[in-house]
Amino acid sequence: MREPVELRRRRILAVVESRGPVKVSSLAAELEVSVVTVRRDVEELTRAGRLRRGHGVARPVRPVEQAADAPDARPDERAADGVTVAVVVPERHSYLYETLHGARTVLEEAGVRIALQIAPQTIGAERPLVEAALAAGARGLLIAPRWRSTLWEQADHPWLAETGVPTVLMERRPRPGSALHALDSVCSDHWYGTHLAVDHLIALGHRRIVLAARDDSPTARAVRAAFTEIAAARPEVTDWSVVLSSPEAIPGPGPDDAVSLGDAPYDRTPLDLAALLRERGATAALLHGDVDALMLVQRLAEQGVQVPRDCSVVAYDDVVAALGGTPLTAVSPPKAEIGRAAAELLLYRLARPLGSGPARRTELLPSLKIRGSTQRPLPGSTPSP
Repeated sequence: MREPVELRRRRILAVVESRGPVKVSSLAAELEVSVVTVRRDVEELTRAGRLRRGHGVARPVRPVEQAADAPDARPDERAADGVTVAVVVPERHSYLYETLHGARTVLEEAGVRIALQIAPQTIGAERPLVEAALAAGARGLLIAPRWRSTLWEQADHPWLAETGVPTVLMERRPRPGSALHALDSVCSDHWYGTHLAVDHLIALGHRRIVLAARDDSPTARAVRAAFTEIAAARPEVTDWSVVLSSPEAIPGPGPDDAVSLGDAPYDRTPLDLAALLRERGATAALLHGDVDALMLVQRLAEQGVQVPRDCSVVAYDDVVAALGGTPLTAVSPPKAEIGRAAAELLLYRLARPLGSGPARRTELLPSLKIRGSTQRPLPGSTPSP
């Protein structure tokens, strides 16, 4: 026989008031009813002022006194409920905003308050924001520094290694041997993402490939380095080249405005991708990031080069790649999952003494979303003058 509503709600209250925050899905499993039913009960109890509701979590109105070794209490929930953490991301960065969304879901479910800080596009912008958030009581830090160049990154090493609170880097990998080498981090394996793109093009029969990529972020530099290594190592690739995807895609502004690629200065001239494809006899291009990729494909069409008939294109980032007139095949880093994993790692640290346990460096693998911008090269498909 179905349990009376009031009895079920009293049971929900008893569980939450004795244990503290409990996931709605856990309550549903314990009470042997649907998640929808429990969610409705929690909403009614919240309206009556008897519970507090978060994203997928029911919380007691008053704090629960509970022993640290209580079997039904998760350490991260006991330590984090009501805590404030600072989350710092660069302004106007849609890629990292998806990462932020993933982190937000996990933190809010754990009852953590987020103090979001948006860093402007200037060197050292993150430090005063972090210091202000910590002075205001933030007990942890999730951060994705802009790091447009290696000098920007190095300038952040001393203070970021000494924040005095649990700190996790999102979508950033500290350089080996640096002051941040032992800092917790969660990021995408961009070598693997680049491998997926090159391998896909090779499997289709492409042998001459161009990379047009940015060089003003850690992701951009990782993609460029990976492509250079992979293309040089694959015997199927008979010709490859690396160019900037746009004149603005270089590090700066900052103390390293005079930057160069190897021994040659950056060419700030707008990229004529159609001319480059003709010059190299290339039939495929990997383009980083999405916005630059869409703009370059538009310019190719204006110059009579059709994608994918004349040139197959793979974009890297997959934020807006699917929205083009020709939806672009794209490497899709697990952006939201990166945020979730980083937030879970921060919750783990918040539940333990600072500095306890080894640092964790987590890498998640991108996937390849195959759409309409890649195909086997047609005979004579190299763009003609």
